[in-house]
Order: sequence, then C-alpha cells, then structure tokens
Amino acid sequence: MLEKKVETFNMNRVIDDFEEMSRNADQVQKQTLNDIIHKNQSAIYLRNFGINENTTDPEAFKALVPLVTDFELEPYIQRMVDGDTSPILTGRPVPAISLSSGTSQGRPKFVPFTDELMENTIQLFRTAFAFRNREFPIDDNGRALQFIFSSKQYISTGGVPVGTATTNVYRNPNFKAGMRSIQSLCCSPDEVIFSPDVHQALYCHLLSGILFRDQVQYVFASFAHGLVHAFRTFEQVWEEIVNDVEHGVLTNRITVPSVRTAISKLLTPNPELAEMIRTKCLSLSNWYGLIPALFPNAKYVYGIMTGSMEPYVKKLRHYAGELPLVSHDYGSSEGWIAANVTPRLSPEEATFAVVPNLGYFEFLPVSETREEEPVGLTEVKIGEEYEVVITNYAGLYRYKLGDVVKIVGFYNKTPQLKFICRRNLILSINIDKNTERDLQLSVESAAKRLSEEKIEVIDFSSHVDVTTEPGHYVIFWEVSGETEEDVLQDCCNCLDRGFIDAGYMSSRKCKTIGALELRVVERGTFRKVQEHFLGLGSSAGQFKMPRCVKPSNANVLKILCENVVSRFFSTAFD
Repeated sequence: MLEKKVETFNMNRVIDDFEEMSRNADQVQKQTLNDIIHKNQSAIYLRNFGINENTTDPEAFKALVPLVTDFELEPYIQRMVDGDTSPILTGRPVPAISLSSGTSQGRPKFVPFTDELMENTIQLFRTAFAFRNREFPIDDNGRALQFIFSSKQYISTGGVPVGTATTNVYRNPNFKAGMRSIQSLCCSPDEVIFSPDVHQALYCHLLSGILFRDQVQYVFASFAHGLVHAFRTFEQVWEEIVNDVEHGVLTNRITVPSVRTAISKLLTPNPELAEMIRTKCLSLSNWYGLIPALFPNAKYVYGIMTGSMEPYVKKLRHYAGELPLVSHDYGSSEGWIAANVTPRLSPEEATFAVVPNLGYFEFLPVSETREEEPVGLTEVKIGEEYEVVITNYAGLYRYKLGDVVKIVGFYNKTPQLKFICRRNLILSINIDKNTERDLQLSVESAAKRLSEEKIEVIDFSSHVDVTTEPGHYVIFWEVSGETEEDVLQDCCNCLDRGFIDAGYMSSRKCKTIGALELRVVERGTFRKVQEHFLGLGSSAGQFKMPRCVKPSNANVLKILCENVVSRFFSTAFD
C-alpha cells in the first residue's frame, strides 16, 4: 500500500524531540491541555460546564468538567453521527467517526475522528519507528509483509463517514504523505488492503509475501491474533499458494475483480521459487520457525502483543522461531497514548512511555475500598495500578478509557506503563471479582496440563451463568486436538483453582458459587465469532476476541453454546 520513501527520515532528531518532550512532561501536559481547550472552546459540551477561553489552569478544568465514560458521551456523539454540524464536542465538525470493535461490551461504539488524531497517529508511528529502527535497522529498499485490512467506510444518515479506526487512518488523505518516510514498501498492492473480502485479502497478503520473500524486512499485523490467524491459514493453503507461484496463475478462490487483476500482474511462472517453498514447508517440524523459513531477511515480527493478545504470544513465538517479537504501541479507538521506546524487550516485559503531547492524561488509582481522585501524568507512583483518563483533541474530556495500567518506571519525567486489563471485564457473581487478567492466568495454568498431551488451547472466552442456583463460571475452550476426558477434567479443576481471588475461593468453599464449567467447542467456533463481529462492521485488523461474554452479547453466546461438544464440571472444591 504505502509508497517508497521519498524524503529523508532523521531518526536521531525524532528521538531527540521525544527526549526533550519527556524531560519536560509536566509543562508539555499543561500546554497540551491549553491547546485542546483553545481549539474547542466553542464546543457546547465544554460551555455547558463553564469552560471558556480563560480556563487555562488544569485544576480549574478538572473542577468544572466531570469524569465520564462512553455512556455519558454517547448522546452527544450520536448527534454528530446524525449530521448535527454545530460545535457539540469539538470546535469544528469532525471529518469522520470511528467505530470500535465492540468486542468488550457486545456493541460497537462511536468515537470522533479528527485531523488532530490523524496527526497524533503519524507522530506516534514516527516516534516508535525511530526507536525500533535504531535497534533493528531495515534496508531502504526492503519490503514489509503487512496483514492490514481496510474495511469500507459507510455514510451515516447524517452524511458523516463512519469506519473502524484503522480504516479511517488508512483512508485518510494525509496518511501516505505523513508515513512515506518511515514505511517500507508493502508487499501487497492497495487493491488487496482495500478488498471487501477479508479472506481473499489474507490469501493474497500471504501470496504477495512469498513473491517478495527475499525483500521482506519485517512482518506486521495490528494484533498478535491477526499474525497467528494468518500463519494458521498459511498451514491450510500453502500448497495452493505454491501452485499459484509454480504456474503463474491465480487460484479461482480469488473472485474480487480488482484484487484478481492486481495480483495477477505480480504472477509469472516460477517453478524454482515454488519448489523452494514446498521444500521449506515440508522440512519444518510442526511449523516451528515458519516465518524466518519463508522470509530469510526478516528482522522482527511486529504487532500488539500485550493485554488480551498475550495468549497468542506462545503460538506466535513458535512461528517466529528466533526472530524477535516487538510489541506495537499502546492506544485505543479513542486515540494513542504511549510508544514502545524499548523495542528489544520481550512482549511479556514490554513497557510503553506516555507521549505527553498526544492528550492530557490523568490516572485514577484502582482501589477496592474507597473513591480516589485522579492524579496527573507526572504524579503517578511506581508499582501502582491506575485507570487511564484522557482528554484529547477529538472531543473526549476526562474520559475514563476503561484500561488498567501499572506504572513500572519513568522515561525521564514521563511514566512507563504496562497494560494490565480492561477494568469492566470482570467475572463476578457474589463477592468475587476476577478480571480479564485473572482469567488469562487461570487459562494459562490449565493449558499446561493440556500441553503435556501435545495439544494447545486455540482460543477461549468466558461467561457467568446465573440461570442456575448458585451461579457459576463457564469457560469456553477451543483446542487443537482430541484427548482423554480425564485430561479435560484435570484442566477444568485447574481452571477453577486458578482463580485465586479471595472472594471467589471463599464463595466456592461455602458453595455460594457453583462448580466452574468447562465447555469444549468445535474447531472453528471462534472463527465464527470473528465472522459475526466482521459482519457488524469490525475490521479484521482491529478484531479482539471477547474474553467475557455478557448476557447482552446474546448472539456471541448463542454461537458458543451451539457449538459445544463436551462439558466438564470442576470437582476442585468437593
């Protein structure tokens, strides 16, 4: 997609700029808030709270504007979607609206997308690239195998373009120009990236990568899930790809005319390359080291690998062999927050330095016992956990993001953080409180028993079943092969014991929470879940598997329940 470099990228200057900004993080924060207020002082939302051009002090701003979530802002954003061009949340009409994936709450949400957010995206990408390229220099004439998918924007009834955040970025007219100096040429033509059929696009991404295999410098997808899905797909279609390469004729599975024409132009009969790929694939042991085998000059594999993506890291590392896994930066549909300035750290150790001018940031201490007041960017304490609160250029003011992060240090004066979990993804029936992270640790522990049988957990989710008395946790697993029932029973017991929250354990012991239930689903079930969200408008590159399926997410729950092949109840607390 992205054109060759035509301007000089000054890596050292970009790093120096970040060094300067991070040394003066507190002052940059004040300037950023002033700039946000100045540009949006005419916004109806801010004026309703008494904000005007004279509001320049952060304390005055915080005293007037309340903390909010997406529910409080939803009516305002809906007016913008419906075509109201008055200054509702921003000083100027927004050019587009982003649509979140909807996997967390069972429903997509609208988020304003502005030119300033586009500038922030480019700034963050350039910053992260500078630090990454210092550690892993790539060749100027190299290419990148990028599994990126830009779904279509649609026009709302009010005439506003609506698309996923990634779609709004890739389709923005400033994207190519802003990214030109830091992007390697993509293996795939534009027609593949903008294909209306994501399955055909993925096949063509893989085929394009093979055609340019010696030039590939790194492999990228937005999320680790996307990378694992891509190479699991390669396991299934590699012989078809080899046949295309050998004969120079594209498979009939590609039916989108623009995609078929673009890829056919790249193909010429190449039996030598086909035989090389065939030999490589047949020589691998359980596909270990697939990525470097296919792309011998790749320097690293890149994508978001923290938080809800951690469960896919083990499989991704299997495909990557000895290639470094580099964690992508920290952000959300609402905007970017922090850059990975230490790219050599493994995904398990990855930290992200907050970029002080991307927004005005507050951090709300996570406390089970009392209401806490948020603290400023430079006031956070190492070792403490906080919920992120953002004020940005796109009309989000003191917006509780729902992400819990842990402060692990400082890069100069700006905090370095680790993503812990989504705050609202909690399994709870009684006095128990288990987060997405708790679920993840329980699954990892139980999966070790499964790995003894040479079987892996492909994907998982959970649900709180209160249709019976007492209520109980339900864990859905898709596994890679068949095994004995006693093994799965052991796994079920291990899952139950893996939740070490005191409220859960005491409730299980006194039987006010019922036995945990493990439901094993058919192979391909979680792909059906993904297809469901893609049908709602989610981008394939933006998709995240919901880890806790709530009753409001009835369609996903139905998919999971209809594909159950076996059920086990824990005896861990009998």
